[in-house]
Amino acid sequence: MSYPTPARRTRSVVDGAKISSGLKLLVLLIGLMWLSETVDTALNGELDQYGIIARDPDGLFGIITAPFLHLGFGHLISNTLPLVTLGALIAVSGAMRLFSVTAIVTTIGGFGTWLISPPHTITIGASGLVFGFAAYLIARGIFNRRLGQVAIGVIVVLVWGSALLGGLLPQDGISWQGHLFGAIAGVFAAWVLSDDRPKKKTEPVI
Repeated sequence: MSYPTPARRTRSVVDGAKISSGLKLLVLLIGLMWLSETVDTALNGELDQYGIIARDPDGLFGIITAPFLHLGFGHLISNTLPLVTLGALIAVSGAMRLFSVTAIVTTIGGFGTWLISPPHTITIGASGLVFGFAAYLIARGIFNRRLGQVAIGVIVVLVWGSALLGGLLPQDGISWQGHLFGAIAGVFAAWVLSDDRPKKKTEPVI
């Protein structure tokens, strides 16, 4: 009978703690969305005014708050399902990785939405974050050159590809701008955070 070495046990504990921290952060983010919508419903939609108000300096604050605001529980549920799945795939890399991807997608995606959406329109919802998570997972394996991550990206394309493409088409009441810039931000996040790629072995110099 073989037993795990101390080094293996330590690595297993560290990996388990990293995954746990990432999933806890994901639960916290989604929990805040549900709490916000519950409060918003009780206030008859008063919180929706704090979304991204396009091209209005006062609307820049909405870049931070918009992902946590939704137009009813139906809207929230439609975003929660892919957020749980895609977010969990990122969360297994730890809370810091999930936080970094979320921050990049929220900031860049939100600013792009603020910049090119029709003037004074208000954008709310986490769909830009969904597009950002999906784009990150698709692009991550390409930048890191890791077969397993490429396979995950292919699965994301197969499962959500048609929905993602459909979300980029102009539709009344849907922010294709948020979807587009969320996806762009996701690719950017994959590039910026690609420093975890395997190190190349170098020959010693004499």
